[in-house]
Amino acid sequence: MSQDTFTGPAPHPFYTFGLWAVLTGGLALIMVFVHIVAPSLQPQPSAASQIGEIAGEIRRSAWASFRGEPDPIPAEESVQWWIYLAFVGPALGVVALVLSLISGLRRENWRYPAYGAGLATAAILFQFFWMVAVLIAGVILLVAIIENIGDIFGGGFWQ
Repeated sequence: MSQDTFTGPAPHPFYTFGLWAVLTGGLALIMVFVHIVAPSLQPQPSAASQIGEIAGEIRRSAWASFRGEPDPIPAEESVQWWIYLAFVGPALGVVALVLSLISGLRRENWRYPAYGAGLATAAILFQFFWMVAVLIAGVILLVAIIENIGDIFGGGFWQ
């Protein structure tokens, strides 16, 4: 090799798709974590009062249905901002995967697409497994309520 060979300056990192893949993947992972933590930061009543309200609502609804009364119109609640993060986090993960693919196809530094794809995959999978865990916990709670339905009605109705 001669010293006359000039390859040109290295591209600025902000002009590479790989860096944007890493940043987008990291942002996706942060969005997933915020979506998981945000509901616990909201002020909530105690678990006992929540379960009592649920049981009371089930009892009122069952008696109203038994008597043939129409269902009450539920009160409309505003949507919390963190609900949308359930879609934003994985969507940013997909964008980061696409940016990683483009970076890999352009033969940029291999670390950028690898890190970006890793962060994006972690964001998507973590969101999926979190939703599965919440679904399982909800089913367990529903089974516990159904098993204790006799206690909700005062015990004398089902015996």
